[in-house]
Parts: sequence; C-alpha cells; structure tokens
Amino acid sequence: MKKRLLTFFLIAFSIAINAQTIFGKWYSKDEMGKIDSVIEVYEKNEKAFAKISELWYRGSRVTDPKGLNEVCDLCEGENKGKKKLGLNILADLQKDGNEWSGGTILDPRNGKIYTCYIELINPHKLKIRAYLGITLLGRTVYLERVGVQL
Repeated sequence: MKKRLLTFFLIAFSIAINAQTIFGKWYSKDEMGKIDSVIEVYEKNEKAFAKISELWYRGSRVTDPKGLNEVCDLCEGENKGKKKLGLNILADLQKDGNEWSGGTILDPRNGKIYTCYIELINPHKLKIRAYLGITLLGRTVYLERVGVQL
C-alpha cells in the first residue's frame, strides 16, 4: 500500500512540475481557431527550441503520407523545400526572468523568420510574441498544452 501511495504522489508531483514549464507539446491553431499542428518545445544547451511534431487539417490529425510530406515552399534558405513535419521553427531562446527571449521563430505559413519571445501564461497556455524590429510591430499567438481539454 505504501508503494502505491508513494508512486501516486511521485506521478502527481512530476505532472505538476511539468505543467509549470514551457517545455512539452502545444496545440497551434489557424486563423479559424482549428488545430493545425502540434509544436514540441524542448531544451538544448540551456536554450529553448521547438519543432512541428504533428500536422493537423481542419482539426483532425493528418495521417496520410501526402499530407505528412507537405513541404515549406515559402521558406527561404536551408528550410526551403523541407518537410513541415519535424521542421525546427523556434531557435535559441534564453531564459530571462519569466520569459524566454533572444531567439527567432519561423512561420511556415508564410516562410518568414521573426524575432520572438515566449512566456508561460498559466500551466496550460503559452504566449508567443513574434515581431520585426520592435515588439509593437508584431503578432501574438497563444498555444494550448496538449492533453488539456480544449
């Protein structure tokens, strides 16, 4: 009985700790409010990065090979023609107080790269602010944590 109770508390504690971080999987939505991808934010060398780990179409997960092989035609440079699935879209953000900043984000919808910062609003909501030059010239999107009832 003690082992089960200890296991339960360890699992509950790890879930609570994970919910207080930017790292993990997040739903990204299109302009219509439908999920269009799952973004996986991960840490490497004390910096935050993210890649597209799932593609969705009209709120359903893409499973057919043609959809999974969709490429970033509008991207430039090394990302041009790369598959969107697995594409690194967030790079080199460093922790700065409550936010992660100093890095860039690639928008595969238009192929453009922006300066950005991200901030955990609550355990299930992530704010991404992408901008050119100054933060006033940009756009904010909010991602919902995967596994949270939408």
